[in-house]
Amino acid sequence: MRVLVVEDEPLLAEAIRDGLRLEAIAADVAGDGHTALELLGLNAYDVAVLDRDIPGPSGDDVAASIVASGSGTPILMLTAADRLDDKASGFEFGADDYLTKPFAMQELVLRLRALGRRRGHARPPVLELAGLRLDPFRREVYRDGRYVPLTRKQFAVLEVLMAAQGGVISAEELLERAWDENADPFTNAVRITVSALRKRLGEPWVIATVAGVGYRIEPPGGAGEGDDDRG
Repeated sequence: MRVLVVEDEPLLAEAIRDGLRLEAIAADVAGDGHTALELLGLNAYDVAVLDRDIPGPSGDDVAASIVASGSGTPILMLTAADRLDDKASGFEFGADDYLTKPFAMQELVLRLRALGRRRGHARPPVLELAGLRLDPFRREVYRDGRYVPLTRKQFAVLEVLMAAQGGVISAEELLERAWDENADPFTNAVRITVSALRKRLGEPWVIATVAGVGYRIEPPGGAGEGDDDRG
C-alpha cells in the first residue's frame, strides 16, 4: 500500500511517514500544495492524506483536483479543525474520511486500510489465495494455518501480489506500490525481496516468476518458474 501524506509540519510529517512504515505502508510526503499536485501527477496512490491548511494550493484545492482527475484516489482529511461545519466543507471538496489532530497513529492506519480496501472494489478485508491468508489490519500472514513472520517490506509485497488474485504484477508496479519515492528505479530490491519472501513462505513455492513480465501468486505445482535465485 502506498499513500501520499500532505503535511507542512516537518516533524509531524516525518512521524506519520515513519509510523506508516512500521505498518508496511509506503508513504511519500509533500509539504505544500504544489508538491502534492506534482506527486499526484507522477504516482498512483492508494490513499491521499491531506492537511487542509498548507502553503500553495490548499488541501481543499488538492482534494478538488484529485476528484476532477477521475483517479478515484480516496482522500483522508487530516486537520486541527474539528467543528462540524469544517468537516462538512471538507466532505464537499471530496474527502472520503476525516481525522482531527491530535490523533492516534493506529487509528490513522485503520482508516487508511479501510479506505484502501474500499478503493479495491470492496475487496475482502482478509486476503486468501493459494493456501495463504493475509490480514492487513493485524499485519499477519498464515500459510495452511501456519503463522509466517514477515518483514514489513515482505508483507507489503505479498499484499500487492495477493490483491491481484493471481494476476501478474510487474517489478515496476511492485516498486511503485510497496516502496516510496526514494526508491532507486534501477535497484534490484524487488528481486531480492521476492526471493526472501519465497523462502519465508516455504516450499512448495507459491510465487511464480513470469519471465520478462513479473510475478504472480499460483497454487503449489503451478509455480514452476519460481526459482528464488532468479527472482
